[in-house]
Amino acid sequence: MIDILCEEECVPKSFLGKIFQNLSKSGLVGSARGSGGGFYLTRPASDITVLEILESIEGPIALQRCLEIDVGCEHSRGCALCGLLAEAQERMKEVFVGTSLATLAGRHLPNGLVQQARLVRNPKISVTASDGVVAPLADGSALAPILN
Repeated sequence: MIDILCEEECVPKSFLGKIFQNLSKSGLVGSARGSGGGFYLTRPASDITVLEILESIEGPIALQRCLEIDVGCEHSRGCALCGLLAEAQERMKEVFVGTSLATLAGRHLPNGLVQQARLVRNPKISVTASDGVVAPLADGSALAPILN
């Protein structure tokens, strides 16, 4: 599984291996040794949130050091920026906790398909993602598969 992900996403195996170690330590994935071994989800993808994944890899999310639980800031009560960052952080966490791994996986395109799509110069051309090509979104800002 790691070999396939590394190839599809163009990431080094050692980098992805460290990510999977963190995911395993947090209990989001399990591992099995041996010739048929590998990694597996310990819960259904629909029950794992993006916030859980991010925090298992990076630790607690904090937009600013003063918002970290163990650090704090003596100016936080009267600091307008701290309040704004705290609000932004909470909204961001709401998005991540409201998005499951299954939802995220449904939006994913392998890196090779994204690179192919960038080569597409005519935004009027669209075929299905299963054909290996994607179409630009209506606003032209991003790419998404066309689902039948």
